[in-house]
Amino acid sequence: MRPQVAALDSELLHALIAPPGYSPDFLTPRPTRPWMGFGEGLDILHATSPDVVRHDIEAAYHGAGHPLPAVLQDVRTRPGELLQRICTALRQYWETCLEPAWWPRARTVLAADIVHRARMLAERGADGLFADLDTRVSWHDGILTLRDQNLPPDFYSPGAVDVAGRGLVLAPSLFARGAFSDIVPDGPPCITYPARGLGVVAERTTDGGSPALRKLLGAARAQLLALLGEPATTSDLAHRLGVTPSAVSQHLSVLLAAGLVTRSRHGRNVLYERTLLGSQLCRRDT
Repeated sequence: MRPQVAALDSELLHALIAPPGYSPDFLTPRPTRPWMGFGEGLDILHATSPDVVRHDIEAAYHGAGHPLPAVLQDVRTRPGELLQRICTALRQYWETCLEPAWWPRARTVLAADIVHRARMLAERGADGLFADLDTRVSWHDGILTLRDQNLPPDFYSPGAVDVAGRGLVLAPSLFARGAFSDIVPDGPPCITYPARGLGVVAERTTDGGSPALRKLLGAARAQLLALLGEPATTSDLAHRLGVTPSAVSQHLSVLLAAGLVTRSRHGRNVLYERTLLGSQLCRRDT
């Protein structure tokens, strides 16, 4: 993506990450509902108060002892204009670099993570939900603890937050190195954590199933079944295989009718996954 980024407002985009790796808080607005799209997040960003823009940018730099770069100097006198430039740069970055090829796979990985967490909560309760969320997170006797050993001891003030009745938002991310929290005076706290399957976001599949499975199902359906060990959408499968979504949909319909895959709707996404029978076929075929 580097050539495309270089053609954008790259000086501003790079400056939005302060030297220690911090970014101004207003750039990552909290989701207001499940499956919120990029456009909705950008609308929230557009509505940010200029005073918040100024505060958050200066906090990201000055809090770590670094001066503001020249491209961000306007935040002191014209924060509203700088905000509009930031929104334009992020929209162009999204449309040019992320949305066409990266997002279809990323969206599926995030959706699959949410499906997995919901299943763990339904089957094993909070113990199962938080057991493998992240190494920084632990759950014991109804208390959720979040520790980050990489931060200096005085970065956060230790303390307890009573969230009874306020709920808890869990947000998987493909950019988080570890779980971190966002606590607000009113409303539910939010924990952002690394999504499962990060390593396969850029994966191009070469697994076409074994010769026996291809003879049984045909090459295309055997390959699809091999890919569906984790939930995936039609568009994601089409992207990974380099074919049209309609071609994938036709084969999925046959696998669904044969009881080899199942499908479920999650927000705007329809996810397909192998059934027990489909998984048994793949295992016997290895």
